[in-house]
Amino acid sequence: MIRDATLSDAGDITEIYNYYIDETAVTFETAIVSEKVMKQRIRKVFAEGLPWLVATEGNDKIVGYAYSTPWRERSAYRFTVEISVYLSDQSMGKGIGTALYQRLFEKLKRKGVHSVIGGITLPNPASIALHEKFSMKQVAHFKQVGFKFVQWQDVGYWQVITGPE
Repeated sequence: MIRDATLSDAGDITEIYNYYIDETAVTFETAIVSEKVMKQRIRKVFAEGLPWLVATEGNDKIVGYAYSTPWRERSAYRFTVEISVYLSDQSMGKGIGTALYQRLFEKLKRKGVHSVIGGITLPNPASIALHEKFSMKQVAHFKQVGFKFVQWQDVGYWQVITGPE
């Protein structure tokens, strides 16, 4: 089931995200975040009027989440967002990321978002496939812009225009 996130989901969301901080280069954060910090991040997304979704299984156990944030602060960027998706390490390869992005894109389109951008630490074939499933095309590749796990990391950006040109 996909539903809108609430602040009470912050604990489960934090647990999922901290796995990526500790175990992967998917996020460039290097220090574990607290539930309090995650609540602040969720509040900020809500304050922008943007969606934050969770995927649940069984007894409302959160197994993934997706959200959007403003691409940049300047007013001219107000119709462009950046999207992110994270799944519990036991939930990958089950179509949950696709379901989350499907609903996220629906909500963004209704909000009048014109351009959607996703950043991906490279290499990451699964994330690239997910983004390209939604007609996103690679528009940038920045070499060695992040340093995590004692190595340089590349980042690619994928984009799709969702509104009329």
